[in-house]
This record gives sequence, C-alpha cells and structure tokens, in this order.
Amino acid sequence: MSDRLTTLALLWLLERRDGVTIGLTDHDRDLVIDGRAYRAAPGMTPAAIERGDGLDPAVTEASGALTHAAVTERDLLAGRWDGARITVAVADWSAGGAPSVLSGGTIGEIEIDDRGFTGQLRGPAAALERAVTEETSAECRAALGDRRCRVPMASRRRLARVQEVSGMTLTLDSVEPTPDAYGGGRLRWMSGEGRGLEGAISQSAGAMLTLRMTPAFPVAPGTLVEITEGCDKSVATCRARFANVANFRGEPYLPGIDLLTRYPGA
Repeated sequence: MSDRLTTLALLWLLERRDGVTIGLTDHDRDLVIDGRAYRAAPGMTPAAIERGDGLDPAVTEASGALTHAAVTERDLLAGRWDGARITVAVADWSAGGAPSVLSGGTIGEIEIDDRGFTGQLRGPAAALERAVTEETSAECRAALGDRRCRVPMASRRRLARVQEVSGMTLTLDSVEPTPDAYGGGRLRWMSGEGRGLEGAISQSAGAMLTLRMTPAFPVAPGTLVEITEGCDKSVATCRARFANVANFRGEPYLPGIDLLTRYPGA
C-alpha cells in the first residue's frame, strides 16, 4: 500500500471566467495527465474534503502560497479569479490514465494574509441556498439589455480613452450622451494591466466617471475602455429614457409595509 500512495498526485484544474485554464499539481515536477499539462506547485494544499449523500451545501476551502506565477496576489485582488471554476482530482502519475475527481466548485470569498491565500470553494449543492422565486420590489429586477429587459444595447456601448485618473474618478476623452448615462453601468478595461477586467460605474457627469471601487492596478492615461450605459431601475427612467415600461420587472405601485403609517391616527 505504501508504494501505491507514493505515486499519487493531487491535481488542480483552474478555469477562469475569461477562458484562461491552468493545471497545477502538488507533485515535485510537472505532469501530463490524460493529455493535460499540470505545473508543479507544491504549496497548493486542500482542506479536508468530505463527500456525502445529503443536500447540505458543499463548501470547503482551498489554500496555497502566493509564490506560483499562475496565481498572483495582484490578480486575486483585481478580481480575475472571482467565480473561477476549480476541480480537485487525484491521479497515479506512474500509470497514467484519467484522474479521479475528488471535489469541485467555484471560488467564493478569498482571504489574503502573509502566509498566502484561503479561498472558499463552493460546490454545486451550494446553489440550493438561492431563493426559488423573486421577491417583489419597487425597482426593476432585470439587468439593462438582458432577455427580460429587451432594450437594444448595441448603440449604448462605446469605446473611450482615459485622460486622467484620481482615485475612483476617471476623465475620458468623450462626453456622455445624456446626464448620468453610465450611472449603474459597466466599464471594461480593453488595454493596460487590467485588460479584460470589468468594474461597476457609480455615476457619470459629462466626461467624468466615478467607479464603485478603486482599480486594483495602475491606470495610465490613454488606456482604452469600453463603457456601457446603466439604469437606476426606476419606472420613471424606464418610461422616459428607454420607453420600455412594458418590460419593467418590478412593482412600483404595490403598497409597502408602511401603508398603515400613511393615515392619521395610525
């Protein structure tokens, strides 16, 4: 049995949302298993993995030292690994063949300290925690341009270049088409160190955008960005700006819990 154990290697397959796929192993050298390359990363270690027949959300931890070039602290802080898919498997590197999957899921919360990082690995059963039906709301629950909203977005996405940066505020080389057109929208970095990443826009005014979070990387003047218009989710904006109230996904006229306080003597 001891000889058998010495030929087993732990394999990690990391698949980011941008399509980048990386294979890592705790073995002392690179391996090719079932036609896929796994680079040696001895610092990568899993927490205890438990598998059962219940319906409890499968949440484990993945940890490792931030020494491998494939998983850097800068990329973690920038959000490149948010929602990434991880498959943990084991394989006999001496015999070859397909690996045996031990666990899998998506990366949830990530904590970083001097020793490295710890990431929450949420398994498929964790999806059972989500609400089955939507709750009523005065605001629209659709995203601007999705299949429920149906607002055409082709003309509402534009390319621009950054001229100045001050914290969360960017000054672009183009002016918004309408007041606060990009408030609640999205910004995608098309060049520079953040290429491929997205960020949420809080508000816009003229040629200035205010992001909801400070970029986790340096932004140089001339950086190309794609900006997408947003919506404040109100029925008034849906009617006046988009003429799309027929597809409004909210209940703006439904009485709320404060109904009784609106009357004298309540």
